[in-house]
Amino acid sequence: MTISNNKSVALLTALGLMAAAKAQAVCPVCVIAVGAGLGLSEYLGIDDAIAGLWVGGMLVAITFWTINWLNKKNWNLGNKDARDLLIGALYYILTIWPLWNQGFIGNPGNTLWGIDKLILGIALGSVGFLVMTLWYNSIKKRLGHAHFPFEKVAMPVGALAVLSLIFYFLTR
Repeated sequence: MTISNNKSVALLTALGLMAAAKAQAVCPVCVIAVGAGLGLSEYLGIDDAIAGLWVGGMLVAITFWTINWLNKKNWNLGNKDARDLLIGALYYILTIWPLWNQGFIGNPGNTLWGIDKLILGIALGSVGFLVMTLWYNSIKKRLGHAHFPFEKVAMPVGALAVLSLIFYFLTR
C-alpha cells in the first residue's frame, strides 16, 4: 500500500467516524475497529487464524447492524427469527464461499487442530464478539448505563484482541 493510499484510508476512516450514526446493537466504531484490524493483520502478514477472528467479529457486527436496520423499518418479512437467522447465514455464506473458491480456505497445509485456520478463526471470533456484545447488553440493561465510556466498543473488540494475542502465541 502506498503512502497516498494510506492517507486515503485514514481520511475515509476519519470521515466515517464523524458521520457515524447513533449506536445500536454494535456501534460504528466497533465495525471500523474490526475492519481496521483485519486490514492491518493482512498487511503485516499475520496468521490466517488471527485474521479469521476479525472476519468473524465483523460478520457478527454487520449481522446486528442489518437486523437493527430492518427492525427500524418494521420489515419483519413474515417471521422475525427466521429473517434474522437467514441474514446471518447469508453474510457467512457470502464471505466464506469466495474465500473457499479462491483457495484461501481448504488448503490442507493451513490448519490448526485439524481445522482450517480461517474457518477456526471466523468461528471463534464470531463467538467471542457475540458473547461480549450480549454481555455488554445485559450489563447495560441491569445497570441502565455503561461502566465507562466506549465500553460497548471495548468489550467485543477487546475479546478479539485477547483472542488474537492467544492465537499469536499458538501459531508462531
